[in-house]
Amino acid sequence: MKLTYVESVGIKKLEQHEKTVEFVDDDGVENQVVNVYPQVKYQSFEGFGGAVTDAAGYVFQQLDPEQKERLLTMYFHPDHMNYQKVRIHMDSCDFSTHLYSAIKDPRDQDLESFDFSDTEKYILPLLAAAQKMAQKPLKIMLSPWSPPEFMKTNNSRKNGGSLKKEYYPLWAKCICRYITEFEKCGYEVERISIQNEPKAVQNWDSCVYSPQQEKEFLTGYLYPAMKQAGLEHVEIFIWDHNKERIYDRACDLIDAATDGMIAGAAFHWYSGDHFEALDLVRQQFPEKKLILSESCLEYNKFDSAAEAVNAGRLAHDMIGNLNHGMNAFYDWNILLNKEGGPNHVGNYCDAPFLYDQERKELLQRMSADYYRHFAHFIKLGAVRLGFSRYTDEIDVTAWENPDGRIVLILLNRGEEAVPVHIRISGKEAEIMLSAHSIASGVISDE
Repeated sequence: MKLTYVESVGIKKLEQHEKTVEFVDDDGVENQVVNVYPQVKYQSFEGFGGAVTDAAGYVFQQLDPEQKERLLTMYFHPDHMNYQKVRIHMDSCDFSTHLYSAIKDPRDQDLESFDFSDTEKYILPLLAAAQKMAQKPLKIMLSPWSPPEFMKTNNSRKNGGSLKKEYYPLWAKCICRYITEFEKCGYEVERISIQNEPKAVQNWDSCVYSPQQEKEFLTGYLYPAMKQAGLEHVEIFIWDHNKERIYDRACDLIDAATDGMIAGAAFHWYSGDHFEALDLVRQQFPEKKLILSESCLEYNKFDSAAEAVNAGRLAHDMIGNLNHGMNAFYDWNILLNKEGGPNHVGNYCDAPFLYDQERKELLQRMSADYYRHFAHFIKLGAVRLGFSRYTDEIDVTAWENPDGRIVLILLNRGEEAVPVHIRISGKEAEIMLSAHSIASGVISDE
């Protein structure tokens, strides 16, 4: 038995090293041990993905053919990150070139004036190119940031407000129409969320739903509309906001009446770890899926120059979410310009790839390399395994892929190298995990 692993190390610039170590018989080692237990199994994993936003599509069209090929290969080629999924906003979000709604006429109850052109301009060309590179249908998650302004209590797409009760039926029909527009274009819509960040009042596209409002809209309008439109195959996710309140919202919405309507809960990472909140949902609602639907580094919170530290933050969150029940992962924008946009309100963020318009240069960020350690090694249908670790100085997650091979990912965000004795099935192997590094490897009998 052997472990073949890749280690990415560095603060200013990453170096990658591929190594192989052979396992020997366990001689009773007690210290500096990471135990892996293949017989202890938890949730299965449905794949990784990222957001194809209006902003990402706009920047993508500025790339030359070689840069487009490089970006798409890294994300979607089966031999690289092998992204399976994409998330797309219904109508505009902050990462759009402008505010827009597909329906503008309050009198149009039949959606005869529904206008899909804003989605067709930048989003669909990037989606088509991504799916071609993936060599298989990509599974789409759709999320609304706001209903049209005439449906809102504040008469604006921005600054919160709520959906007016009289427009519950029409907005439900609009969501169904968005799904069918994508399906008519030949794409597979796997799931939707009811509302992106329903607790947030933002100075960009946003809409507030109380638990009671979200539940009423789901049960009385959205689910019946989807059923009538023949869209029962599309999964519905609640919450789609930060982890610290995911358990609260799940308890408020999931009951005997809604159980068959709700596939799971979506969450974001912006309010901190809160991994225990995922445990609570998993324990209370074991059949529901948990998906991280948005993860990125906001420039108003994080130093854009601290690449290694920020990549480590993202990897720490990824490992914690995986270990506490996450079934799927969606990064936020897969591509932005060098400033972290375009964003129609200046809410600039980092992305794994940035494009320098002046130098015509595509920049690959450290976060792309860190994410590759997860997306490349953990395959569709992998099952999480039990483990124990000797120190909280490292983060660890272990998975069994469908081919029976075991994947081990270790993260060291510290200033010192850390020794690790990997112990599994009566065997052990020793590695040294470098400072500021992430290592991913496959344990095999070969």
